[in-house]
Amino acid sequence: MAGLASSVIGKGFEIMFRGIKHVRRHRPLHPRGLRLDGSVVVHRHGLSSGISWIDEPGGGPATARVSRSAGTPDGLPDVVGLAVRFHHPESGPTPSTFSDILLSSTGWSFPFRYVLMPRLGVSRAPLTTMMPYRGEYGPVVLGARTLRPAGLPSSLRGFARSLGDSPWQLGLYFATPRGAWQHFGTLTLQLNPDGEERDLRFDAVLHPLAGAGTYEWARKVREPSYALSRREPGDS
Repeated sequence: MAGLASSVIGKGFEIMFRGIKHVRRHRPLHPRGLRLDGSVVVHRHGLSSGISWIDEPGGGPATARVSRSAGTPDGLPDVVGLAVRFHHPESGPTPSTFSDILLSSTGWSFPFRYVLMPRLGVSRAPLTTMMPYRGEYGPVVLGARTLRPAGLPSSLRGFARSLGDSPWQLGLYFATPRGAWQHFGTLTLQLNPDGEERDLRFDAVLHPLAGAGTYEWARKVREPSYALSRREPGDS
């Protein structure tokens, strides 16, 4: 029954996504964004998530894109999106050279961590993956919160102006679906005004976190619209 419901929801997202794609052929959602480059550090922490990338201290470079989901005009609230690519060394714990996570502005406590929330500012906006990863001990949700600077607006122009040459530092967290958040890492990003972001795309289905699995119901919800987004404009 759950599998059928997931398939129906996934098909619904695909139909909606396909309709928007007729209007915005290159990038139906999150049409405008800014490229960010930086690094991630995974700290030693007291709890085990059951996902190796979270539980093993380390670090490496990161590439990210911050965007507004619906693309509303600046000055109006919108769901903030942060897509992050963590690059792994060739000798890392995964055959892939990188992992992608997709975060959106939501609430922080249960159940609001699963509710999309439009925001006027970024600094106070909790960001979560909403969809859980499959860890060794069960489902794991990821989250991020700004550590500094304060006062970052969600408008892309204002965000770029406020960030300037200063780094955007976020704390990284994990939790069980209803549990308390555990701080496990720090993500530091800087605006890259010369970096190309138009063709920078992220895919959490094809590039999951090292040591993490995907629940079948979550894959069925995501995959139809993800598959559609992978197609180039003009493809049938």
